[in-house]
Amino acid sequence: MANNNDKRDGMSREEAGRMGGEATSKNHDKDFYEEIGRKGGEATSENHDREFYEEIGKKGGEATAENHDSDFYEEIGRKGGEATAENHDSDFYEEIGRKGGEATSKNHDRDFYEEIGKKGGEARARQDGGDGKMSLSEAGRKGGKNSHGGGRDS
Repeated sequence: MANNNDKRDGMSREEAGRMGGEATSKNHDKDFYEEIGRKGGEATSENHDREFYEEIGKKGGEATAENHDSDFYEEIGRKGGEATAENHDSDFYEEIGRKGGEATSKNHDRDFYEEIGKKGGEARARQDGGDGKMSLSEAGRKGGKNSHGGGRDS
């Protein structure tokens, strides 16, 4: 690998690259970068197969996991959920729920549904004290979610 600090004309490659990047950013707008990104993505997809993307995705996921804790994932999950909620209506969620349900039903049999139903019932019994009644805090939480537009600010 070449040394990025080799001096040519009194400037390292690193410095020349940084200056070139700064000059480019001053001369082009967001649309320019979106366009070159789209073209680069298309060219890459023409030259690589599914295994390539699986491998780089796996490597990227491993690197991210090594560098971030659960707070990071909670934060990006929250931001993603908020962005999705801002951009989609209830029809979107009904559609993805239907598709998810169909995909799940194709991949699982009756025993699977019996098992998750049993686990859900056991979890509910632990939440409500085992008497079949919802706790006051649970009822308050659910009531708050269902009032005033599902808990969103009106």
